[in-house]
Amino acid sequence: MSFRLVRQSKFRHVYGTCLKREQCFDNIRVSKSSWDSTFCAVNPKFCAIIVESGGGGAFIVLPLTKVNKTYLSKKASTAGRIPPDHPLVGGHKGPVLDIAWDPFNDNVIASGSEDCVVKIWQIPDFGLVTTMTEPVVDLMYHQRRVGMVVWHPTANNILLSAGSDNIVVIWNVGCGDPLTTIDVHPDIIYSCCFNWDGSLLLTTCKDKKIRIINPRDGEVFEEATSHEGSKATRAIFLRNGLVFTTGFSKRSERQYSLRAPGHLDDPITMVELDSSNGVMFPMYDADTNLVYLCGKGDSVIRYFEITPEVPFVHYINTFQLPDPQRGIGMMPKRGVDVTTCEITRFYRLNNSGFCQIITMTVPRKSELFQEDLYPDTPSDIPAVSAEEWWEGQSKEPILMSLKDGYQATQKTELKVTKKKTNILDKMPPTGKVKSEEDGKATAISSEALEKVNEVLKVNEDLRKRIDELQSEMKKFKAVFLKQENRIRVLENKLGELTGTGTQPQPQAPSTLSANTVNNNCDMAPDEV
Repeated sequence: MSFRLVRQSKFRHVYGTCLKREQCFDNIRVSKSSWDSTFCAVNPKFCAIIVESGGGGAFIVLPLTKVNKTYLSKKASTAGRIPPDHPLVGGHKGPVLDIAWDPFNDNVIASGSEDCVVKIWQIPDFGLVTTMTEPVVDLMYHQRRVGMVVWHPTANNILLSAGSDNIVVIWNVGCGDPLTTIDVHPDIIYSCCFNWDGSLLLTTCKDKKIRIINPRDGEVFEEATSHEGSKATRAIFLRNGLVFTTGFSKRSERQYSLRAPGHLDDPITMVELDSSNGVMFPMYDADTNLVYLCGKGDSVIRYFEITPEVPFVHYINTFQLPDPQRGIGMMPKRGVDVTTCEITRFYRLNNSGFCQIITMTVPRKSELFQEDLYPDTPSDIPAVSAEEWWEGQSKEPILMSLKDGYQATQKTELKVTKKKTNILDKMPPTGKVKSEEDGKATAISSEALEKVNEVLKVNEDLRKRIDELQSEMKKFKAVFLKQENRIRVLENKLGELTGTGTQPQPQAPSTLSANTVNNNCDMAPDEV
């Protein structure tokens, strides 16, 4: 009789290692914003970190490579203590809340800010020399702060942005236009994630609901309660189509769950971790099917393996650190070092401004390429264009092998081609633009304009009549004053005639005789 006491897995002995302090980044003024964001985005060429900046929002971009030299084989010139006057990317008028690198162009990064604007930046190959303030394009639609930006995993130049106005906008960055808007959330959106081929969108909201949405037309395919706690929740699509979520219970205990589309309200498994109050960010490696849970304010990184075997989410280990983390970024698989069996690399931020680099490694004695650890991974070549995706095409990512190392493809500079009408000169759409709706809107606006013109004409006639009446009143007042002066003169003369040498006593106008007043009133004003 034979049986297994320990589950067999090639990732059971994955361990983490921190690089030396001189190989990491120090003296970084990490953002103190209370927004639940990772504050860090990484690709094989750059590490971007949201920082504190006076007079607006900014983030710092640190190059990780030299020409034909990987970061681990030779330390980049920016490693170590970052000077306080290091150039920044600082064109926002409010604090930056989220940043994301383009998966198909390592020099292009998107940023969302409290100034309600999404900006697209083109970073030079060897980093910044001076502070950059001019973006490639400004994407303006949101009425409140933009707290999330996510690139499409397979389509070129497709960007998602979500703001505190509870609206999700899908952008075509190539022309700077919003393709569609999704307005199905009654409260703040916590997270957004595309599935493997980008045909579905998964969102979590403050109303404790998790939704699967068609990103092209905003149709909600499925909706269910995720976690019962009132704190922020996160959800991601796994490569096999399942949904992994993190959140809180009614007793504010942190949880994670695994769900299947079509049965989101009935989790496959749900496990309570601890009673900490930090939001957990799930970092997913689609090649190894590992999920890393990095909590804000935690000093640990937990990692799990997703398998078809019960209990489906298998705990592997916990990487312990001495200080709490402020933010964290995960390197794409094409940026890891395959010669040392490194499967993941994290860039971890703490409150003291230290960016610590952590490598997750599978122990192997052989120095040959390990094909079982490095299956083909998504490359930097888009599977479809923005126009093809918008027309309904969905393709899985184009894969590449890491056997000979990652060689970046030649990329051209991002250029935005505006359409005939500028998006700033028209009202933002509420969804797909339809010609029938445009015709109805035009007719209604024309009718309203005619009514306004009629009201303005009536008001003009009334104003002229009022001016005429005021002129007549002024003339009448002038005549009245002349008659009053005439009456006073006649009173004085009457007093002289009846006084016989004595000073006449002043009399009221009412003491005049009726005949005298009548005779004087018959005189013309010019005879005074």
